[in-house]
Amino acid sequence: MKLRDIYDSRRVWKFSLVAVSIALVVTFLMISNRLVKNLAAQERERMEIWADATRELITSNNTDVNFLLRIIKGNNTIPVLLVDTDDNIIEQRNFRLPEPLDPENPAELKGKNLKYLQKKLQKLKNSNNKIEIKIDEEMSQVLYYEDSTLLRQLAYFPYIELAVLIIVMAIAYFALISVKRAEQNRVWVGLSKETAHQLGTPISSLMAWTQMLGEMGVDGEIVADMDKDVTRLRTIADRFSKIGSMPEKSAMSVNSAVATGLQYMSNRIPKRVELHIDTDPERDCQVMLCQPLFEWVMENLTKNAVDAMEGVGRLDIVVEREAAGALITVKDTGKGIARKNFKRVFNPGFTTKKRGWGLGLTLVKRIIEEYHDGKIWVKESEPGKGTTFAITLPAIDKR
Repeated sequence: MKLRDIYDSRRVWKFSLVAVSIALVVTFLMISNRLVKNLAAQERERMEIWADATRELITSNNTDVNFLLRIIKGNNTIPVLLVDTDDNIIEQRNFRLPEPLDPENPAELKGKNLKYLQKKLQKLKNSNNKIEIKIDEEMSQVLYYEDSTLLRQLAYFPYIELAVLIIVMAIAYFALISVKRAEQNRVWVGLSKETAHQLGTPISSLMAWTQMLGEMGVDGEIVADMDKDVTRLRTIADRFSKIGSMPEKSAMSVNSAVATGLQYMSNRIPKRVELHIDTDPERDCQVMLCQPLFEWVMENLTKNAVDAMEGVGRLDIVVEREAAGALITVKDTGKGIARKNFKRVFNPGFTTKKRGWGLGLTLVKRIIEEYHDGKIWVKESEPGKGTTFAITLPAIDKR
């Protein structure tokens, strides 16, 4: 299975996990809301019983008064306001009043307590939590009640639980991402170091063989060409050896670094590709670079651009100066990239080519951002018209 297929399968797995999580959360909220509605209905029934007991206590002379009083006094959780038709408060229960009641006359409401309950009454009048108590044809009272503390807590509890769940999942996700990145880093480092190590021995042998061929009288031009290829292999091995550890950097002219980085590819791109390099000395600046790795970046971007143009088109590489440092743009007239893939092109395994592992831009991003404190992104692209990659590097001599 190709890395591209693995990447697509991971995306499907992630979307499936998110979909299942959303379904579970929605189900949980629906169950919680149903419980809240059931509890609210039970409290409504209790208040209707309380209202009936109040009516019976006022209108009936033969009723067991103690039983009715037990019903009325048994409400210790639901805040209740009993008012007449003129909104005069007759009785209140279970409200947290701002001031203590007068122990000699607890039924009397005055001062802050009265203002507090009047405000509560105005709010409750706009709610559905009221029950009319018909005493007789000329007299009636209205019972207003608030949701109990338990019901209010239960109503908020699912959202609190959901918030905690999201926080825990976010922590777990970022922890998993950190572990995954650490594992990826170890894989990158291991593969790179092993590649450099494996290339070392045959490269050394080839260097010895080219020297022997020169001593044996083989055509000098042939030996020189072989030396160039061996030197190229040694450069590639050196690049791999630098992955995984902070490479040594030195101050360099960004114009010179770009020109050197393009030197190898400029002689190997098809003749039908017009290469234009704009490195104005007035826009030059000094940056800290590891030259072998930066050359790898420029070669990779150039090769990708040539592949995208299928050997025919125009490639513009421009170096500009910004307040924070250098801006390098690589613009081609190739196939282009869909906007949805602007960030995905840097993911391991993502490639639009029929052949390839999709690792080049991943290495480029790592070299620029992790080793040079820069940034690389797709500046603009349009399918069928081309793509522009942009690189920023911090300058030593900032303006």
